[in-house]
Amino acid sequence: MVDISQPMPLRWTFSIYDKKVRGFVYQAALAISLTIIAVGIATQTVSNMRQRGIPLTFDFWSQTAGFQINQTLIPYDTLSTYGQAFWVGVANTLLVSAAGIVAATLIGFLVGISRLSNNWIAAKAATSYVEVIRNIPLLLQLLFWYNAVLKPLPAPKASIALPGGIYLNNRGIIFPAVEFQAGAGLVGLAILAAAGLALGFRIYAGKVQKQTGKQLPVLIVSLLLLTGLPLAAYVAAGSPWSFTYPELRGFNFRGGHQVYPEFAALLIGLSFYTASFIAEIVRGGIQAVSKGQTEAAHALGLPHGKTLRFVIVPQALRIIIPPLTSQYLNLIKNSSLAVFIGYPDLVQVFAGSVLNQTGAAVQVMAITLAVYLVISLVTSAAMNAFNQRFALVER
Repeated sequence: MVDISQPMPLRWTFSIYDKKVRGFVYQAALAISLTIIAVGIATQTVSNMRQRGIPLTFDFWSQTAGFQINQTLIPYDTLSTYGQAFWVGVANTLLVSAAGIVAATLIGFLVGISRLSNNWIAAKAATSYVEVIRNIPLLLQLLFWYNAVLKPLPAPKASIALPGGIYLNNRGIIFPAVEFQAGAGLVGLAILAAAGLALGFRIYAGKVQKQTGKQLPVLIVSLLLLTGLPLAAYVAAGSPWSFTYPELRGFNFRGGHQVYPEFAALLIGLSFYTASFIAEIVRGGIQAVSKGQTEAAHALGLPHGKTLRFVIVPQALRIIIPPLTSQYLNLIKNSSLAVFIGYPDLVQVFAGSVLNQTGAAVQVMAITLAVYLVISLVTSAAMNAFNQRFALVER
């Protein structure tokens, strides 16, 4: 007889009819298949590269580049390395992407709100802008701004003089340069202190409004802090800033700073094109907010401007931010079209000049793809963190 008082020993069974076992087998088979395919592609690629004499290493990184880049944010000359040229391209890409995101956001919000305006002219003008700009390919717009608007400007000798020592010609915009002298650091600290005080006062005003309903003059106080404190430090330090004005010498200007037409055309094209899509996102987000919110705000005596600022837009941001992130990512990736108008971004410098000179196509393209991937992931992470502040449900 079997003693049923004793526990039965565990038996390990292997059955193909077990869902867990079958799932494990399928996943293992898929992983092995993908590994075999990846190894095969890598082996064949290395074999083809060796047959054609294509470099297999990253030794080119420290070699002398030998070509010039006219727009650089970091030190670079013809004796710099390919690695330095890579960082120049990355910096230029980040510059135009960041500036484009700011400009496109401002234009997009302005146009999106204007589409809902009671002013017939403003609403129709905004609608026309959106319908025209977003239905024309971006590349054509970039070529238009570069070849039809900026390049036909007069030569440096016939530059268009603007107030403040600013000159406009077919080589870009030339404006005075700021030179920092002893004591400039004090002004910088004053600016940081003013920004911190303004932020602190804004937080304090928010707490006061929640507790008492009283609104403090946040805008006026912030403006006084941001202008008065740095100005006082500037005077106390003995005017440590000076301006170097551009002067025409020969066929070009000397002194000052220059914004090249390639950068200007790329920035304008990206900003206006992306803003046409952002405008529609903003319009849809605002219209998604219940009309009862507007009526309730007006019933409390809030004017239209404050109703839009404090009631409608904060609620609309819950809907606006997710698709807005996609437009930011599109702008960053669309900046690679700079190669068609000669702006030295990452694609033009690294995937263009460096690839042609070194022949390291696989390494160069892999690095370029990785850079755009990292920039996009960082942007997405930042926007997701920002979106959590406006989420309908806190996590």
